[in-house]
Amino acid sequence: MNRKKINNTELEIARVNLGGNVFGWTLDEKESFKILDAFVENGGNFIDTADTYPSWVNGTGGLSESIIGKWIKERGNRKDLVIATKVGSETKEHGFDISKKHILKSVDESLQRLQIDHIDLYYTHFDDNKTPVEETLSAYDEAIQAGKIRYIAASNLSPERLTASFEASEREGLPKYVAFQPLYNLVERAEYEKEYLPLVEKQGLTVFPYSSLASGFLSGKYRSEADFGKSVRGGGAKRYLNEKGFAVLDALDKVSAKHNTSQAAVSLAWLAAKPHIGAPIASATSGGQLETLFESTRLNLDKEDLERLDNASK
Repeated sequence: MNRKKINNTELEIARVNLGGNVFGWTLDEKESFKILDAFVENGGNFIDTADTYPSWVNGTGGLSESIIGKWIKERGNRKDLVIATKVGSETKEHGFDISKKHILKSVDESLQRLQIDHIDLYYTHFDDNKTPVEETLSAYDEAIQAGKIRYIAASNLSPERLTASFEASEREGLPKYVAFQPLYNLVERAEYEKEYLPLVEKQGLTVFPYSSLASGFLSGKYRSEADFGKSVRGGGAKRYLNEKGFAVLDALDKVSAKHNTSQAAVSLAWLAAKPHIGAPIASATSGGQLETLFESTRLNLDKEDLERLDNASK
């Protein structure tokens, strides 16, 4: 699989970013190991998780990192992987928190669960909207100097706080975010393209979109409320059952039929074709879903395909 370097780093990644939110949630340890094994066997190397995955199951999270860590230790493949995790989200034990104290405590806990000595890409997951950006960045600086993390990235920050962070990095000589993880897909375009894309271009960020398949809606399997029972996550697609959503599905049906592939593969290939995109983030709970992720990297959408999808999703 083709590799791409994350801007302003030495990290080379495959064009699929495997989402770890399902580990410890819809997949137990054994099934998680199967997905992780198949992922690397097919050329994948970039795994995304968070310290709070899946807090909606146990209230505290940590399960995803622990499963990934046990797998890395058993397989002895740390040098072949790029590991991304996050800090700042809330659990039943604490609210959103990107204070220096919380970050320094959390990075050690993530390293312990992951059973590794450094994190390749460490995200500000959510903003607490009160910690000075200088404090957050100084915590990352300390962790980088200690060799615990290599590079930092951001997700779910407002354009204003993201801008302030870049200004502080420049002014104070603090670490700078090298990547951004936004909500971005064929049915959720406006916020990223209008509010964040100018910042991405100005700062040279590599972008890793989450919810790349819009809670599964862009797989084409949810076309009425009766379909939501097909998955434990099906209800998340309800908000897309509208005129725009059906127009996007129609375009996906036509393009996927043309290429003899799935709607999900086309959706991911559309994202990957956009400027600044490093790799869409997507999880998989079966070998078939994982194959869809890899299929998307082999799919070359032509100008007509991209225009059809762009016009349907405006």
